[in-house]
Amino acid sequence: MTPSLRIALVGDYNADVIAHQAIPLAIDDAAAVLELTVEYHWLPTQDIKSAEDLADYNAIWLVPASPYQNMEGALTAVRYARENSVPFLGTCGGFQHAIVEYARNVMGWQDAAHAETDTEGRMVIAPLTCSLVEKTDTIELRANTLIARAYGRDSIEEGYHCNYGISPEFAAELDVQPLRVTGWDDNGDIRAVELVTHPFFVATLFQHERNALAGRPAPLVQAFLHTAAQ
Repeated sequence: MTPSLRIALVGDYNADVIAHQAIPLAIDDAAAVLELTVEYHWLPTQDIKSAEDLADYNAIWLVPASPYQNMEGALTAVRYARENSVPFLGTCGGFQHAIVEYARNVMGWQDAAHAETDTEGRMVIAPLTCSLVEKTDTIELRANTLIARAYGRDSIEEGYHCNYGISPEFAAELDVQPLRVTGWDDNGDIRAVELVTHPFFVATLFQHERNALAGRPAPLVQAFLHTAAQ
């Protein structure tokens, strides 16, 4: 019998959050296509005290709906996945906190901050010029990347529910980082990143998991599970 994949859904579950409704469907759909047995567990950020709390999982998804009850728990999950080559997917708030973790622990910006929750420090995550709450937009993908291969094309249309993104000042710093920008909107604003030194570390500001609510596949979720099964 094929052993089950264990996926940690890191975040503070709320049945009213549309993305939280969509994520189990997206995983179940992807698992069926890939013929995998997958168990997923909602792991509240307050329950993450150290990396040991994540050791039993094959993959980690830092889910939307921030601010998280325990930001340090969320950042611990990102760091554990990044440092241990554990497949990682971050969407919306997960994207934002993946950026904060990378800035602090890889780039040495100990004061890297998130404008939604912090009042001091260097704001790597700042308010968007235009809100993306319940908006849909076109995203151009960098060719020959994990995300472009998952979708099988270089331009996609996805939905958002967010008010924060990468600050313009920090965006320029990513030009020389292994955390590569792999998706932009029509204005050139960053909408997806992936860590090229990692088997699968992808974060998107958009919520591609919502496709499952309309009965459509979520290609990145399939790619995420496929890598976790390797």
